[in-house]
Amino acid sequence: MEYNFHSINKVMIVAEIGNNHEGNVDVALHMIESAAKAGVDAVKFQTFIPENYITRSDIARLERLKRFKLSKDEYILLVNKAKNLGVIFFSTPLDLESASFLNDLQPIFKISSGDNSFYPLIEKVASYKKPTIISTGLVNFSHLDALNAFWNKAGGTDENLCFMHCVSSYPVPRNQANLRAISNLITKYPKLTIGYSDHTLGIQAPILAVAAGAKIIEKHFTLDKKYSDFRDHQLSADPQEMTELVKKIHEVTELMGSGEKVKQPCEYELEVSMRRSIAASKDLLAGGTITADDITWVRPGTGMPVGYEDKVIGRKLALDLRHGDIIKDEDLL
Repeated sequence: MEYNFHSINKVMIVAEIGNNHEGNVDVALHMIESAAKAGVDAVKFQTFIPENYITRSDIARLERLKRFKLSKDEYILLVNKAKNLGVIFFSTPLDLESASFLNDLQPIFKISSGDNSFYPLIEKVASYKKPTIISTGLVNFSHLDALNAFWNKAGGTDENLCFMHCVSSYPVPRNQANLRAISNLITKYPKLTIGYSDHTLGIQAPILAVAAGAKIIEKHFTLDKKYSDFRDHQLSADPQEMTELVKKIHEVTELMGSGEKVKQPCEYELEVSMRRSIAASKDLLAGGTITADDITWVRPGTGMPVGYEDKVIGRKLALDLRHGDIIKDEDLL
């Protein structure tokens, strides 16, 4: 299955399942079903070999990730489940071996904020020449300029790269979400796709991100915010919230339109009634020569339009006109 960031004309909504399955493949399968029912376009996981990701000295975290780790056969089950439900499956590799494994399974890659300076992984993913999302937490524009250049040098292209505005905190305080960065990213990197990875509580921020121009939205997803004490559940959208988020994003996308400034179909029938015509500013007698003081402009636009004054002034009237009567070409000699 191939995918191109520019192949669809809608916002791509990603349910970030991550590790919220906590190593239970049946829960993971249920989460894919629930996310698909909510209307998302894609589901995303995290793939890792714990020993290649976390230092041995961090015993508690290492043991937790060993519990959360899914097998290769289980990932294949997840891929097939997503495919059968019509949603895209992809996962974030957190080590080089996992990236190699995922390359045979998914059309899109994602690199986390924590790894947007892990250049060996970025280089490996770039070599696959697949659309790739890189989250931009922890960095500034100088870093992103260097990252963009490295990506292209490693074999990637701007057309295949998405910078995802992200703030790496769990959760992100509302006053630090910094959604204005999205429009700045769009301006600074016009050839890239720009998205938003959300870590705030609630669903308001990703909706506003769409209004700011984000083309991909990633929101953490859980079956139940109280599923366990694992941090990510609390900042995730549950099925009801994800359904509402999908609905609101579609509404915002519809409201935003194409951005091209053209007359809309709903305006066509109103144009004549809203435009103005040149009219008599007072009662005028037939045979009189029209002066600038003799004209005004009234609705509707059924007569000579604004801009045609030089075709009226200086001509004689063929008939009497009352104050407010629209002047038509056939009224003039």
